Amino acid sequence: MADKHLHIVAFDIPLPANYGGAIDVFYKIKAFAAEGIKIHLHCYEYGRKPVKELEEYCESIAYYKRKTTRQRLLSMKPYIVVTRNSDELIESLLKDNHPILFEGLHCCYYLDDKRLAGRAKVVRTHNIEHDYYLNLARVERDVFKKYYFYNESYKLQRFEKVLNSATGIAAISKNDVDYFAEKYRNVNHVSAFHPNERVEVKPGKGEFVLYHGSLEVGENNEAALFLVNQVFSDLKTPFVIAGNKPSKELKEAVAKHKHITLKSDISTTEIYQLIADAQINLLPTFQSTGIKLKLLAALYSGRHCIVNSFMVENTGLEEICTVANTSQEMQETVKKLFKQTFSEAEIENRKRILLSGFGNRENILKLIKVIYLPQPVVAG
Repeated sequence: MADKHLHIVAFDIPLPANYGGAIDVFYKIKAFAAEGIKIHLHCYEYGRKPVKELEEYCESIAYYKRKTTRQRLLSMKPYIVVTRNSDELIESLLKDNHPILFEGLHCCYYLDDKRLAGRAKVVRTHNIEHDYYLNLARVERDVFKKYYFYNESYKLQRFEKVLNSATGIAAISKNDVDYFAEKYRNVNHVSAFHPNERVEVKPGKGEFVLYHGSLEVGENNEAALFLVNQVFSDLKTPFVIAGNKPSKELKEAVAKHKHITLKSDISTTEIYQLIADAQINLLPTFQSTGIKLKLLAALYSGRHCIVNSFMVENTGLEEICTVANTSQEMQETVKKLFKQTFSEAEIENRKRILLSGFGNRENILKLIKVIYLPQPVVAG
């Protein structure tokens, strides 16, 4: 059988795999390589440096400078798209007839290019992007950033019709599948790729509650502030917040409470250690887009997991989380679970759910089928 080759166009260099999008891309690449797929990786570069480890999994790697000039804010295309185009990229894609996997709407500048007509072109959607940016705008406090997010949301909604030129869509969550399937062809659910291979919950009890996430993201900053001001201000249980680049407002809020600790700019290894050591991972979110990789990390490695409905609804993970939506519900649930050892029965239930539908090998086989099964020819 002839080798299978695949172009992957990535929005960023996926190592270090220390935020959601990079984690999904990197562990997807590893999973493709494990199945013998010859990967030709194309990365947009804007701050991260090339990493030699990627060469272990890829047949070839090319890097392109992301064009982040302010003038591109004036384009009718979304800024996250118009800053990711390259003559070198399209020339490279045209040298063969291999399928192309576009990572997110971000990378779809060339999706409807007539020169790629007849090619297998699959888009991995990480979110419903215009909804994601609309929610970023709603929680943003800086007036200029708020305007940018609103403007980008509008442009993304208009640009999304480019997905008509895809031969397939691999949506990361069931909610996203429902949305895209109403508008586009060949929409498939392929859950998030992640570093977890086994459910490894530490026996015994932890001594603190943990919230973790990239704190420079407005949504995560809002969630952390909500927990400090409305949950743990009246609850004296030890609480740890872990993540990079916390806001000044969050630092000031934490400083008012001796039982709340902020751990910023720590390594991925340290984050995973905190997840494993915590008695409870508490993970609210205020927008139900995609699937949160931090939730999978908490379920594979941590003990009790408390979430709100936005975090878990229609993910298939509801059965192995405890849902609490209001600050009072969260306080009562924390008090209850902080005393309870995580049982062997609960660990077995985690294994049953997570190892059936959320494993990387299962998901890569789904994605390979979407990419390589013959599809109707799509113009552009």
